[in-house]
Amino acid sequence: MKKYELSLADKDVQYHLHPYTDAQLHQEIGPLIIERGEGVHVFDDQGKQYIEAMSGLWSVGLGFSDERLIRAAEKQLRKLPFYHTFSHKSHAPSIELAEKLIEIAPVPMSKVFFTNSGSEANDTVVKLIWYRNNALGLPKKKKFISRHNAYHGITAVSASLTGLPTNQRGFDLPLNGFLHVGCPHHYRHALSGESEEAFADRLADELELIILREGPDTVAAFYGEPLMGAGGVIVPPKTYWDKIQRVCRKYDILIVADEVICGFGRTGRMFGSETFGITPDVMVVSKQLSSSYQPIAAILMNERVYKGIEQQSHDYGVLGHGFTGSGHPVATAVALENVRIIQQDNLVEHAAEVGGILQAGLGQFKDHPLVGNTRGAGLIAAVELVGDRSTKLPFGAPGNLGRYLAGRAQEHGMITRAMGDSIAFCPPLISSEKDIQKIVGIFEQSLSETFGWYKSSQS
Repeated sequence: MKKYELSLADKDVQYHLHPYTDAQLHQEIGPLIIERGEGVHVFDDQGKQYIEAMSGLWSVGLGFSDERLIRAAEKQLRKLPFYHTFSHKSHAPSIELAEKLIEIAPVPMSKVFFTNSGSEANDTVVKLIWYRNNALGLPKKKKFISRHNAYHGITAVSASLTGLPTNQRGFDLPLNGFLHVGCPHHYRHALSGESEEAFADRLADELELIILREGPDTVAAFYGEPLMGAGGVIVPPKTYWDKIQRVCRKYDILIVADEVICGFGRTGRMFGSETFGITPDVMVVSKQLSSSYQPIAAILMNERVYKGIEQQSHDYGVLGHGFTGSGHPVATAVALENVRIIQQDNLVEHAAEVGGILQAGLGQFKDHPLVGNTRGAGLIAAVELVGDRSTKLPFGAPGNLGRYLAGRAQEHGMITRAMGDSIAFCPPLISSEKDIQKIVGIFEQSLSETFGWYKSSQS
């Protein structure tokens, strides 16, 4: 008797536990299996084409088939497929990438530390700041403040920085010493008639009150995404970052910019810190650093942060932190080539240009009966759906409209992401005007069908 062979989908259900997935529901519906990519499109195992309106996970800046990145990986694999950066060892790709990142940083930076992911990088930043403050004789200055709805990763420490209940429920998180202040979402959290500037004043006052309540000598850093990504594409209100930074500087609190989503052109500037006027002490980059062709992240720190770490490592004889893949030669070679391409092909300027088309295209739906808010910067955007525009309430349970619309979009050949009832867009940097028009067109069709479903559900 011929042995029964499981399909790929059946094997996935039987053997694979997925991140960010309802494990029980996955047993019922199984996966969408993506087989290959070409430009801004991916194809499933049945040959169906999808425009990837989320760049995978906010990350594939150069699309899914860039031969220059493939050649860079192959060349490095043949030359030196692996070496570490422990104990005074190094190699050319990691050195050259560190130099390039310091060169293009929006503010003066001193050193670069490599990790394999943004989560690892944010975890590392917390450890290094604790380490630095111990070296400076500030043993109580260890607390971190981030925002509700922030996303900074999923290790125990980075998930404590994160301000999304999904990443904390059931995990005994957040850990002690991680505090959260208000989300800068003017549409959702401003008082009636409150301007963006007045809303920013109120958020800055809240931050200062929490610092004073905890004691400035206990607060190490304020952590923020320039534009909040996974929490719903939250664009900060006017003057927000200026006022937040003023409070932090007043109490000698470091500013960490999590540029994992915003970096390398996504907001129409090379870094989100440039778009929103942030002067960080520490920056974290990942995702579009290599267009996710290789897993890599980097921490950039200024001289003020570095000096304490340097002295402490000398006193102890070693900096007792690192990963096998820190500065991996293949990952750093691919990332270096990726950054060069972004610069040589003027993709930051291109993102600003086609990003304007994306923002305008989605903005035309702002008066639709199901649309509460449209927002974004450059090639990152969101449309927030509501069941009632006057009350801003959802349709039934939160997320109903978002899930339905994302499902319709996928049916019509577009992959996007519903974050609750906010539909996110983050197309590759290489997207053409035609690609953007296709994204807007599929969204329009999906929104129309969602409205039809909404009306039929009410009858």
